[in-house]
Amino acid sequence: MKITKITAYQVDLPVGEGSYNWSGGKSVSVFDSTLLRVDTDAGVTGWGEICPLGPFYLPSYAAGARAGIQELGPHVIGLNPTYLDGLNGVMDKALKGHPYAKSAIDMACWDILGKVAGLPVCALLGGRYGDSVRLYRAISQEAPEKMAARVAGYRAEGYTKFQLKVGGDPDVDIERIRKTSKELIPGDILIADANTGWLMHGAARVVRAVSDMDVYIEQPCLSYEECLTVRRRTSHPFILDESIDGLSTFLRAHADGAMDTINLKISKVGGLTRARTIRDLCVQLGYAMTIEDTWGGDITTAAIAHLSHSTPEEFRFAATDFNSYVTVSTAEGAPQRVDGRMAASDAPGLGIEPRMDVIGDPVFTIG
Repeated sequence: MKITKITAYQVDLPVGEGSYNWSGGKSVSVFDSTLLRVDTDAGVTGWGEICPLGPFYLPSYAAGARAGIQELGPHVIGLNPTYLDGLNGVMDKALKGHPYAKSAIDMACWDILGKVAGLPVCALLGGRYGDSVRLYRAISQEAPEKMAARVAGYRAEGYTKFQLKVGGDPDVDIERIRKTSKELIPGDILIADANTGWLMHGAARVVRAVSDMDVYIEQPCLSYEECLTVRRRTSHPFILDESIDGLSTFLRAHADGAMDTINLKISKVGGLTRARTIRDLCVQLGYAMTIEDTWGGDITTAAIAHLSHSTPEEFRFAATDFNSYVTVSTAEGAPQRVDGRMAASDAPGLGIEPRMDVIGDPVFTIG
């Protein structure tokens, strides 16, 4: 089997609540997503998706993803899409870095592998643990009282883990954490996610001011070293997200005792193949994970569901249902939230069928 053609589509994904806001005044109202179709000479087709969280979150942006795919495409034409490690090796030699540009190709090839094997991707990634995967809900940054008021509505949708977007003025963030905490009930979990937004002195003030509260602290500062400094001065459970951009940084963080859990974003590390490696090490070393991506729609949500569902339940801190955040559905068969949970499809591959009337015409074709 060989890859014969790669086709890219661009789709706008509007945010259902109007905008998604986080540290530093960053905000997106419409996400620019790239959907990728990979065709083979055996007539089997796979689909992937890459949707950066705007151009100012990680070193990634939507047009860059498409440019990267155009650079990589000629190198993967003619390769066997079911040889995932070899294919990723070719991509790494053809383009240094830019893991997010490789992710959609890797994801589409996992879709192909599942269809060829007649198995859902989760079965190939390690099996299926439990009936469903628990989700978390991000609370977009607003005034403290507005953020706190959103908890009840999200809980009514079945969520019990709430990721509070902080990372602004420390005094306001302390108020955000305290007011939101008052809305929690037994069984709820609160995460204060600064998305790199605090300097060390501000982070130190926040963790000291909320030292009496049951809250996770997530990625307080921009650099790994700054986060490690904050980690060493707080007893709060600690999450690293933006700092975990590959296997080497994860191993360094493990050696330093830098976190208690991680957020594992599929495209940030280069796709499902590399995410699986880090996931498996987390299981061996005892770290729970939030499994997600930077953003996306139905195809990304399907990939998240498969990687999450194939992870032993005690190591699943949470997962993300991005297709619940946006107003456009791009594929049939994608996981849907039910009482704060979702499940990976039992169908071969990712289990999705793109809505071509929504996706529209391709923006480029290779091969």
